[in-house]
Amino acid sequence: MSNPHRFDDLFAAFGPITLRPFFGGEGICSGEIMFGMIFGERIYFKTNENTRQAFVAEGCKPFTFEKGGETIVTGWYAIPDWLYDEPEELVHWAKQALDVAAASDTVAKKQRRRVRETTPRQPARRRRGR
Repeated sequence: MSNPHRFDDLFAAFGPITLRPFFGGEGICSGEIMFGMIFGERIYFKTNENTRQAFVAEGCKPFTFEKGGETIVTGWYAIPDWLYDEPEELVHWAKQALDVAAASDTVAKKQRRRVRETTPRQPARRRRGR
């Protein structure tokens, strides 16, 4: 498991984060939203078509894993090595990743489910005969 204090220092300018177990690594969360992950001491941020361009321009690689003998390429990209030494610049990249994660279908589904579970349902109205 990674050293959580190292990441607390790195993300201090971003704001509070929590690390949660995530498929053999750790998820980096802001509140309930996971916007990053850590595997093997490497940080990956969630990307979309627009934000991914900056990662590719820096020569960053996507997170991949094997499933059924096939390599699966994800939309999570390793952050550039220089960001580990630039916490102020990391904030910009982390906020973009948080925005991407917050707009994802997965987060939207979880939020809809949470609303359904916490909203009291009204009993069905019976129609009276005429």
